[in-house]
Amino acid sequence: MSAQEPGDLIYGLEDKPAPLPAFLTALQHVLASLVGIITPPLIVGSVLGLNAYLPWLISMSLIVSGIGTFLQARRFFGIGAGMICLQGTSFAFLSVILAAGFSVKSKGGGPEQIMAMIFGLTLVAAFIPVVVSRFLGQLRKVITPLVSGTVVCLIGISLIKVSITDWGGGHNVKDFGAPGNLLLGLLTLGTIVLFSRAQSRWLRLGAVILGITIGCIAAWFSGKLSWQPYNQAWIALPQPFRFGFDFDYSLFLPLALISLISILEAVGDLTANCLLSRQPIEGERYVARLKGGILADGVSCILAAMFSALPSTTFAQNNGVIQMTGVASRHVGIWIGALLALLGLFPVFGAVVQQIPAPVLGGATLVMFGSVLAAGIRIMTQSPLTRRDMLIIAVSFGIGLGVEAEPEFLSHLPPVCKSLFGSAITSGGLMAMLLNLVLPAERSDASAASLPAVEK
Repeated sequence: MSAQEPGDLIYGLEDKPAPLPAFLTALQHVLASLVGIITPPLIVGSVLGLNAYLPWLISMSLIVSGIGTFLQARRFFGIGAGMICLQGTSFAFLSVILAAGFSVKSKGGGPEQIMAMIFGLTLVAAFIPVVVSRFLGQLRKVITPLVSGTVVCLIGISLIKVSITDWGGGHNVKDFGAPGNLLLGLLTLGTIVLFSRAQSRWLRLGAVILGITIGCIAAWFSGKLSWQPYNQAWIALPQPFRFGFDFDYSLFLPLALISLISILEAVGDLTANCLLSRQPIEGERYVARLKGGILADGVSCILAAMFSALPSTTFAQNNGVIQMTGVASRHVGIWIGALLALLGLFPVFGAVVQQIPAPVLGGATLVMFGSVLAAGIRIMTQSPLTRRDMLIIAVSFGIGLGVEAEPEFLSHLPPVCKSLFGSAITSGGLMAMLLNLVLPAERSDASAASLPAVEK
């Protein structure tokens, strides 16, 4: 199944495909998003030393993604956009979650204490999209594309450090930066770039999975990959609050800020989905879809916190699958949710994914995190940047990246201030919001809308 033009649809939003085409289309969506779903828990688990729980974390992420995708497609009581909106953890959350985990670890907390804090913070932050879904118009006045683009850029820059660390071999390894590690990461990265530019849509769609597969094969031949026996439970059933609940308000604000930014990202993803599904992008029906979609994001985050998964938001890459297949039927979303949940029920799948060598993972995630940075630049430059915009970007980037590069800069401030402003995302993001509210718009910008059009 393929569509020649973006607007061509084989199955519209309310059409119900036969089981076989529905399954094949759903499988393409799962393949396109699988790496994006499993990579965040894989990174958080390996960086924070949660290796013993990684199969469980990956399983729960898949199950929650499946439930969230089902809610978005089925739309219960106004919860859900009623479209194919696949759910998964945004990379935007990784840096603040890692910072929270390191904070607990520095105070002597073990793996279960780290996860209690992460999922406790996630549960409270989940109510932000639930509340904001009722007030979307007012939010867009505070967090403009300039602000959200700046924050997304800072997120991408912060995460690239994680990729480079993995590419070198991982945290505290003896052979960090060894030529073998660098070559493995380079092979993975090069393969992804090569397939991403292929003429075949199937190769482009599976570029990341193919790159990781080839990287793992090379790692196996070079002795960097040795499969470990699996001796855990073969079926994983969700357990509410398995690791308990903890909360620290100084760690919460960075996560709250990212939750707000992720809402704007989700609005953009939902709007693109409406366009591809031939649905209106203005009026009451459009607003209802946005509200339902953001509300479903919040409900998915609540479920994620309950069942030991990272925050769940609407994925963007699946819009490309809708365009490629010409299938926009929301009934396919139900199939996608069922496939993801089925994968999550078997932890052995997560155990296999856990075996991916760090250099291979680093080479693959460098592309993903670089894409986050590129997306931030695209958001910022939706309209030509004025001198005021450039000043906001310059100050926000300078403060955000400066504080992260030199943490001792805040060493004499109270601990709560160091936790709050010690990351590029919160310090730079809050500065961008403040300057955007305080600095008056340039006169040419303010009056441009009222000037009559000049006919050529």
